[in-house]
Amino acid sequence: MSYTNDSQPAEHLVRKFRLAWIVFGVAAISIVVAAGFAVERYGRASALTRLEVQARTDADLKVALLQAVLERPRALPLLLAGDREVRDALVDLSADAAIAKREALDAKLEDLVVKTNASVIYVVGPDGIAISSSNWREPTSFVGNDYTFRAYFTRAMQEGAAEHFALGSVSKRPGLYISQRVGPAEAPLGVVVAKMEFDQLEADWRNSQRPSFVADSSNVVLITSLPSWRFMTTEPLDPDDLGAIRQSLQFGDAPLLPLPFIRQQPVGDNARTLQAILPGGAGAEDFLEITTPIPSTPWRFEYLLPISKAMSDALRETRLMAILVVTTLLALAAFLLRRRQVTEMAIAQQRLAREDLENRVAARTIDLSLARDRLEAEIMDHKQTESRLQSVQQDLVHANRLAILGQVAAGVAHEINQPVTTIRAYADNSKVLLERGRAETAVENLDHIASLTERIGAITDDLKALARKGRPAPEPVLLQEVFDGATMLVRSRFTGRMDTLKITPPPSGLVVMGSRLRLEQVFINLFQNALEAVEGRPDALIQVTTDVSADRVLVHVCDNGPGIAPQILKALFEPFNSSKEKGLGLGLVISKDIVTDYGGRIEVESRDGRTCFTISLVRADEENDHDRA
Repeated sequence: MSYTNDSQPAEHLVRKFRLAWIVFGVAAISIVVAAGFAVERYGRASALTRLEVQARTDADLKVALLQAVLERPRALPLLLAGDREVRDALVDLSADAAIAKREALDAKLEDLVVKTNASVIYVVGPDGIAISSSNWREPTSFVGNDYTFRAYFTRAMQEGAAEHFALGSVSKRPGLYISQRVGPAEAPLGVVVAKMEFDQLEADWRNSQRPSFVADSSNVVLITSLPSWRFMTTEPLDPDDLGAIRQSLQFGDAPLLPLPFIRQQPVGDNARTLQAILPGGAGAEDFLEITTPIPSTPWRFEYLLPISKAMSDALRETRLMAILVVTTLLALAAFLLRRRQVTEMAIAQQRLAREDLENRVAARTIDLSLARDRLEAEIMDHKQTESRLQSVQQDLVHANRLAILGQVAAGVAHEINQPVTTIRAYADNSKVLLERGRAETAVENLDHIASLTERIGAITDDLKALARKGRPAPEPVLLQEVFDGATMLVRSRFTGRMDTLKITPPPSGLVVMGSRLRLEQVFINLFQNALEAVEGRPDALIQVTTDVSADRVLVHVCDNGPGIAPQILKALFEPFNSSKEKGLGLGLVISKDIVTDYGGRIEVESRDGRTCFTISLVRADEENDHDRA
């Protein structure tokens, strides 16, 4: 955009800025309205989530307590059903001795009630008449009462055991009746019944000031922290079910009306919000209801947690947070908008100067492009020169290797001498074995001879490789196999002295990079030199140990021989430098060349009557280990 004078960009920007502030105001109002709506929903959801977690925790604790209370008296009827005194009292109800047995049983049941949490324990004959009871001394004694109409009696007679919650027909107190049949199903003697009441448990629930209750499979409230809710229903009962309950007198003349719950709405698994009218309350209150099954019973536990205060606190917190966040964001947006407008005004005033600057920059860019082209041409020349230099260096290296080929030829003869000596030993040994009829062992020696010929072939291949450019490609090699091969070759020459060579096995599966035959050639030279150095010493000892790092393997070959003279040690790895009368001085030169070919190095230290060679090899990576495995 171009302008003819300074007033035109100013007027254009003023109109643009005014429109921007109008759009900003509309957007701010929309954000505030949307944030208010989101805050309401988020606040309610987060409050309900926290309350649900708290309510489930409280409900689980109360259910665990209820289950513990239920488990204690359940064993009483089962134990009493097998009691001899109970059976004796039920055997012959018409006998004169039965009166004494029943009185003794009354006293026993009375003592059991005192020592347990049961409300009352009584024994019913097969005709449904109670013959003994723990409350036999009280005016409301159960002795002589007919209980054939009770489900816990009929079910126990048929099924062997039963549990039934009902209102006492005599005591008019609700409780759980736990019954157990005495005798086999084909000839029942009667039923033992223990009644359990939950007054203390309901009192504990009332102290928590949270409405709690237990409902059965018919939706009737059995145990509750609010006494007025007892025998009310969580759902309206079907007329047929209502008639059956009335006829069984399970809950006496209780009206079985629905609980005062309104506006019920689910909010999750076994959770819902509702309004309930509490006894003595000013009106309906909002609650979160959690429903939890009670193990080992057909009952369920329902726990109500007030949500009004928690909801208001959560909404207040989220509103305050939303106000802070929205206010901060709008203030930051207004600041950025104003800053952008100031920047645009300054940019408009500087446009002409910038256009002139861009023209100068374009001219300078052309000059720099030409200079870059010249620099790239120079770099290309340098790369070509470097490539020619590397080629010349390779030619020089190859020429140097051909120059020492004559020296190495003598070294190859030195290295072949050891396998040839071993072959001769195996051949002589095989002749003796054949004479003795040990053909299998002789065949094994012939196999060893074949492998040694392969070694000689490998050594001559090294001579050919030296005449060529490059070196044999390394491969993963088990270090233990290298030690085993080298030991086998020196054993024939040093028979009877191998006990001085102590090789500490490397870690299992340790793999290095190289060629097995060539690395064996290195350790044959080192082992042979060490065995010759300690010859004749009474305390002769050669130790071979291994150190492992992340990418290197260090092998130490140390002996307690006389050591190496300083003048020889300085040029130890030069051709034809040897301390032996018949030595060629090429073994260590070849060994160093082999180790160097595979990225390693060999070092020596000799002092105080101890010589130690350290061979550093490249450790094979995990991928190579896996391929070898």
